[in-house]
Amino acid sequence: MSEEQQPANSNPEQLAPTWFSSWFDTPYYHILYKERNYREAQLFMDNITHYLNLPEKAKVLDLACGKGRHSIYLNQLGFNVLGADLSENSILQASTNCNDSLHFKVHDMREPFEEKYDAIFNLFTSFGYFENDDDNLTTLIAIKDSLSEYGFAVIDFMNVNQVINNLVPQEVKTVDGIDFHLKRYLADGHIHKEIDFEDKGQKFHYTEKVRALTLQDFQTMMDEAGIYLLDIFGDYKLKKFHKTESERLIMIFK
Repeated sequence: MSEEQQPANSNPEQLAPTWFSSWFDTPYYHILYKERNYREAQLFMDNITHYLNLPEKAKVLDLACGKGRHSIYLNQLGFNVLGADLSENSILQASTNCNDSLHFKVHDMREPFEEKYDAIFNLFTSFGYFENDDDNLTTLIAIKDSLSEYGFAVIDFMNVNQVINNLVPQEVKTVDGIDFHLKRYLADGHIHKEIDFEDKGQKFHYTEKVRALTLQDFQTMMDEAGIYLLDIFGDYKLKKFHKTESERLIMIFK
């Protein structure tokens, strides 16, 4: 990968193979995004689990769970939850919350699970990170193959059209005394966010890179994967999706 994902003064030969496996494993990722609106996220999970009419103690997979905050909340709603993420550091921290009906594991979302789930959630634009576009289709197939016979999957993605129309090219965000210099742009069908900052006398540079997938892109992949797209919503209150106005693209499928 062309983008440098390690500290700016590190050895280029030691670069991580993917930007997400290095950036998501750093403490700085969690510092930058610590102020995310988790109450809004919980409202979304209240709404979507009610909409899906999941049975008590349903088996739920939180795919790309990070440190497990949402897995924990889903477990509090009464579900038997597995949180899975590629980041070993995140899973290590999440696992301190394990109980009889809440577990975590390191897992690559391109690989299906042997166990089948009543619901699979992929939340908050945790899709489209792969360098190879074929991996996005592979992930969708893995999700479908991990569902139980009557299970449903949910992908909560950004609404690309709305994001591009409202893209903030540059800003500085200060969190915990660290000035994160953010630069956003669209290139090669991806939305890029370059992140530069300095901490403890060391300079860092990371690049987030997410495929600018539209609803039509998802529909094309789902058709190829034999997936049935059942419903589409445009925000966490489950309002109708509008191509240019909605903040989110929330897809229910099986």
